[in-house]
Amino acid sequence: MRCKALVAEELKKLGVQAQYVVVDLGVVDIADTITPKQRQQLKANLRKTGLEVLDSKKSALIDKVKNVITKMIHNSEQLPAFNYSDYISEKLRYDYTYLANMFSEVKGITIQQYIIIQKIERVKEHLMYDELTLTQISHKLQYSSVAHLSNQFKKITGLTPSYFKQLKHKRRVV
Repeated sequence: MRCKALVAEELKKLGVQAQYVVVDLGVVDIADTITPKQRQQLKANLRKTGLEVLDSKKSALIDKVKNVITKMIHNSEQLPAFNYSDYISEKLRYDYTYLANMFSEVKGITIQQYIIIQKIERVKEHLMYDELTLTQISHKLQYSSVAHLSNQFKKITGLTPSYFKQLKHKRRVV
C-alpha cells in the first residue's frame, strides 16, 4: 500500500489524473499517458523515496528475473533441487529462452553469469559470518565440489575464499 500511496501522491502533485493499478509488489501500471516532462518529474520524485520508474516492460521483466534469482539465492535455506532455468521460467511464467535472450540483451551478461555473481555474494556473506565451513557452504549453494566453488570465487573476486576470510579477520583486528 505504501507504494500505491506514494505514486498516487506524486501523480497528484504533478496534476496528473491518471488511472493506475497496482499490478505486483512495487509495480504500478499507469493506464493514461503522461507527458515526457511529467514522466521525468515523476521519476525524480519517486527516486527520492527509493522507488524507481522502469522505462519499459522489458526492464520490468528483467527486474523480476533479478528478484527471483536474488530471493532464490539469498532468502532461501536451500537452493531449488531442480534446474535454475526451470525454476525461473516457472516463477515468472515465461519461456526461459525468451527471458535469457532478453536478459543478455539488456544486462550484457547471461542469467547464468548473474546467478554465479549472486552465489558468490552469498558465499562472501557466509564467509563473513564464519558460521559454516567451506564444505558446508559448497553443499548449501549446490556446488559440485569445494574446488568448483573456490574456482568460481577466485574468477569473480580475484581472491581465494580462504584469503577473503583472512582479510575479514585482519579488518577486525585493525
